[in-house]
Amino acid sequence: MQAARGASLISATDGSTPTDTPGPADGADRAVPGGPRPRRRLVLLALVAAAAYAVDVTTKVAAVARLEPGSYVEVVGSWLTLTLVRNPGAAFSTGTGFTEVLSVISIVATLVVLWVARRVGSTGWAVGLGLLLAGVLGNLTDRILRQPGPFQGHVIDFLRLPNWPVFNVADMCINAAAAIILVQAFRGVRVDGTREGDADSEPDSEPDSEPGSEPGSEPGSEPGSEPGSEPGSEPGSEPGSEPGDGPAGGDVDRTTRDPRP
Repeated sequence: MQAARGASLISATDGSTPTDTPGPADGADRAVPGGPRPRRRLVLLALVAAAAYAVDVTTKVAAVARLEPGSYVEVVGSWLTLTLVRNPGAAFSTGTGFTEVLSVISIVATLVVLWVARRVGSTGWAVGLGLLLAGVLGNLTDRILRQPGPFQGHVIDFLRLPNWPVFNVADMCINAAAAIILVQAFRGVRVDGTREGDADSEPDSEPDSEPGSEPGSEPGSEPGSEPGSEPGSEPGSEPGSEPGDGPAGGDVDRTTRDPRP
C-alpha cells in the first residue's frame, strides 16, 4: 500500500501521467462546434424552413387561382372559411401604410435569423428559427414579387376565423416560432443548446495538498505519516521527536546501562 502511494507521488512529482483507471477524455461527450450534432440541427432548420415556405407559397398561388375577392368558402362550417384578401401591411393586416418599411424590416430579420442559425445546437431552436425564417421569407416574397411593385407588393391572405383578421400560412409560422422561442427562453436553453446557469466549476479543493497525500495531512508530509508529525519522522513516533529516537523509555534503558564510577 505504501509502495502504491509512493508510486503515485513520484508520478505526480516528475510530471508523468498516473496510471489510474482510464476514463473518457475531457470534452468527449461535448458537441464540437461545426461537428455532426450542430450540423444536424442546421439541416433540421433548413428542412423546416424549406417545407413551411413551400406550403406558404403553394397555398397562396392556389388561393389566387381559385378564390374570388369577397367570396367565402366554408371549410369547417363558419369556424374556418377561405377568402381572398390582398394585404399591404404586416401580419393580420396591421401596418397597412408601411409596406416599404415592412419590406426592409423583413430583409433585416432574414439576415439576423441566418446569422443566428450558424450557432444553433438545440432541436427546439432549430424548429423555431426554421419556422420564423419561412414566415418572414414567405411574406417578403409577396412584397417583392406581387403588385403593385417591388417592395410594395400586397401579401396574399386567405384564412379566416370568427372575429379574427384574415391571415396566411406565413403568419402561422411566425406565431408558432415566437411561441417556441419563448418556451426555450423560459427553459433557459440558449441557441447553441447550453442552459443558463451551467458551470464547469468543481468543488473547491485544498490548493496546498500534494498528490497522493491523505486528507488532513500537512503539506510536505510523506504518505502514511500521522497528522501533525514533522516531515521525515518515522511512522509511530511522537511529534517533536528526532528521527532515530526510540520510545520514551529509551532514556531509562541508557541510564541503567551506563557504568558507575
